[in-house]
This record gives sequence, C-alpha cells and structure tokens, in this order.
Amino acid sequence: MIKLFKVKEKQKELAENANGKPPGKKQSAGELRLHKDISELNLPKTCTISFPNGKDDLMNFEVTIRPDEGYYMNGTFVFSFQISPIYPHEAPKVKCKTKVYHPNIDLEGNVCLNILREDWKPVLNINTIIYGLFHLFTEPNHEDPLNPDAAAVLRDNPKLFESNVRRAMAGGYVGQTYFNRCL
Repeated sequence: MIKLFKVKEKQKELAENANGKPPGKKQSAGELRLHKDISELNLPKTCTISFPNGKDDLMNFEVTIRPDEGYYMNGTFVFSFQISPIYPHEAPKVKCKTKVYHPNIDLEGNVCLNILREDWKPVLNINTIIYGLFHLFTEPNHEDPLNPDAAAVLRDNPKLFESNVRRAMAGGYVGQTYFNRCL
C-alpha cells in the first residue's frame, strides 16, 4: 500500500510539472496556444521575455526591447502583455511601461500597431507582435500617430525629432513632458 501511494504521488508530481497546473485543472485553449507560441519564439537578439509573476502565469508577461539601430538605439523599452483566455481569437493587450517620445506610442503607453487592432487574425502570434513592436523603434511611422506632436516633428523636421528622442531617452523634458532615463 505504501509503495502504491508513492507511485500515485510521483504521477501527480509529474503531471503538475508537465503543464504547470495540478492534475484535473485543464488549460484553456488560449493557454495551450500561448504555451505553444512562447515555446516557439524566435526573438531578435535585442528582445527578451520575462514572467514577473512566475512561469505559472503565462497569460501576463513582459517583453523588453533594446533597439540596436535607428533613433531609439541603446534605449530600453518594456512592454506588458495581457493575454485573454480566448487568445488567439482576441489580440493581446499590449502597453509600453516605459514613457517614450514616439509617434506610435502615447504618453500613457498605448501602442498604435495595426496587428493589435483591426488587422489581428488568429493566425498571428506573439512572435509577430514582438517583431511589430521592434519595427516601431527601427522605423517609427508619422502617418498613423498616437502622439500627433511627435509625428508632426518626425514628418517636418527629422533632425529635431532625433534630438527630442535623445533628450527624452537621456532623461529630460521634451516640451512640458518629462521622460525618465531609459538608456
């Protein structure tokens, strides 16, 4: 009887380790798909993913992007991802936690990326979103702005835009807005 009990305990332990949940608690389809997406990530060398709440909470994580080219080179930008239980049928909620002077990211951290809104399709994945975010830093877009002031400066005076980005990333004011250092 003791031996059978130990075998059952070992099976329970293996089952918990296999999916991060106690046996009997099924993962939602969204959790299963997210687990697959994360296991298949192929991130640029300048991007990392972390789980502030631990690996048991896959539905909430952070991605850090450190561009190695362009206006935002050498900056560090952190994004939070909140994944819905019905993922991939609903796009993740993504916010920039780093205050940034950017035409496609407003001062509250909202991100203007078409694949997070009208162009989201269930065939897209986390990897696609991260590459989209990375692309915002290598090629900011003044035509679809969330920060119209930054977009106008980028469009009309790219040298001033570059100066404003550097000032913001170094920790300073651009106009009336203060930005914390992110270099």
